[in-house]
Amino acid sequence: MTSDPRSVETPVPFLASPDWGSDRIAETLRDMGFRHVALNPGSSFRGLHDSLVNHLGNRDPQILLCLHEEHAVSIAHGWAKVTAEPMAVILHSNVGLMHASMAIYNAWCDRVPMFILGATGPLDAARRRPWIDWIHTARDQGVLVRGFVKWDDQPISLSATLNAMHRANAITRTAPMAPTYVCLDVSVQEDPVPKGLPPRRVATPAVPTPPPPAEADLAWLLARLAEAERPVFLMGRVSRSTADWDARVALADAVGASVITDIKTGASFPTDHPAHIGPPAFFIAEAPRRALAEADLIVAFDWVDLAGTLAEAGVTPGADTRFVVEISLDHQLASGASLDHMGYAQPDLHMACLPDAVIAALCKAMGLTPTPGAREAAAAVLPPLPDEGVTAMDMSGLSAAIAHGFAGETPCFVRLPLGWDGAARPFRHPLDYLGYDGGAGIASGPGMLIGAALALRDTARIPVAVLGDGDVMMGNSALWTAARYKVPMIAVVCNNRSFFNDEVHQEKVARMRDRPVENKAIGQAITGPDIDIAAIARAQGLRGFGPVETPAALVDAIRHAIALWREGHAVVIDARVLPGYSKEMQAGMTETGG
Repeated sequence: MTSDPRSVETPVPFLASPDWGSDRIAETLRDMGFRHVALNPGSSFRGLHDSLVNHLGNRDPQILLCLHEEHAVSIAHGWAKVTAEPMAVILHSNVGLMHASMAIYNAWCDRVPMFILGATGPLDAARRRPWIDWIHTARDQGVLVRGFVKWDDQPISLSATLNAMHRANAITRTAPMAPTYVCLDVSVQEDPVPKGLPPRRVATPAVPTPPPPAEADLAWLLARLAEAERPVFLMGRVSRSTADWDARVALADAVGASVITDIKTGASFPTDHPAHIGPPAFFIAEAPRRALAEADLIVAFDWVDLAGTLAEAGVTPGADTRFVVEISLDHQLASGASLDHMGYAQPDLHMACLPDAVIAALCKAMGLTPTPGAREAAAAVLPPLPDEGVTAMDMSGLSAAIAHGFAGETPCFVRLPLGWDGAARPFRHPLDYLGYDGGAGIASGPGMLIGAALALRDTARIPVAVLGDGDVMMGNSALWTAARYKVPMIAVVCNNRSFFNDEVHQEKVARMRDRPVENKAIGQAITGPDIDIAAIARAQGLRGFGPVETPAALVDAIRHAIALWREGHAVVIDARVLPGYSKEMQAGMTETGG
């Protein structure tokens, strides 16, 4: 008896020679080394879908069936945040691309690699089926996302398609990294392989080597570091390499620099190191602001929104008796289509190279020998849990409960919410925390958790995301993919039953206009009826718990979830919290006007 492809992902055995255009496209995906391809099915790539299943046998790459195109991109985003490698994604026609566009924008703003294939109906109008092919065909489909992909193409022959795929693969892997998009003509997929097609090229893409630091720039920076009395390092988008992490610590120690990190980007420096000024947060709080204001040298290592951060600290480049250095390749992606490149900081020196390359060169020039994992084994100081008599949980209580629940474990926090208390648990390793979503687009959290968990599946790391209830409800059908492919992970839903960030904005507007603050929750609160998030998780094949309403109950739920994770389960915990931010977050927002 043959297996049933409706219930398992093993196809009925079939051997096929590469007779069709889509067979060669599928082989190229395999040759590029993609292990997975995330998709929501569509007729515009029915030929390629057939080739992935019946020509390649649904392996290398394996199809990851998603229930929405936005989830497919978010899963690839989470994968890239762990591996720094692209995942392949296929999107159906113009409609699928429009569905996925928000998640693509997130990946663009987060500067992660992603190899996206789209598809369109026949560009030859004579070959279009009535009605459906007309509304699923676009002359220039890439224009829908051109403002937030690194490169796109819509080739009209098989030879040009294969060439475009190789180019897109190399471009997305080239720093600064961002998604690429190639749109496939359905006819190219479904036509036989033309005679005279060049032989397959199986090779690792020749990714351009990032430029090394210019010797003159390096010498200038070394001189400034030697004479600086109050240097400050802003650690932003840097690598996940542990060797690079150790070099950052060695450099900061050697020059006596204070170090600032934030929650928008992944862990980049040990947050309980004596040099770290924090805790990390979405907004600059008083201690980091004061350090920046008093600094005589500020070095920004691909920091997100350097100009805005300096403005918050009252630092005016060129008008102060200090030096500002920016180390980043991000200017190469700046365009007029989107303003994600932020303001122009007008630095005294801009080094156009990877931050960790500069740090390595500085360490070499100074004769520094980094110490591997210097702080990883140190015992973390846990925040106090609220008294057992507490009957409701605020954000500080939730942060403390999560710290206690994962004490002694090695979680990888894929996402943390706006109100997170950055002091609750230190980050001591590049995989301790992966950062935010880049574009602040709601609905990405569940998919990003799944992608990261897939990348971490064969490691000792526990993939954890602390997600908002609005994020989960917009993206909850992504959870089914985790159950389908048995991807173990833990989601803690920070459920305040509100789009609370907008309640804060409504309160500000009401106060500015002298209107009733009591009305701020109208059109924001997700109540009446409450949503049973744990039941939604169980309905899709995951383990769902809750609601839990106290820190002590959340600690117990987390420990139960860890045991289930070790058995290979995906778990969702509905943690009810009071609307509000942690005290630390609220202080930062008050000080910055955030």
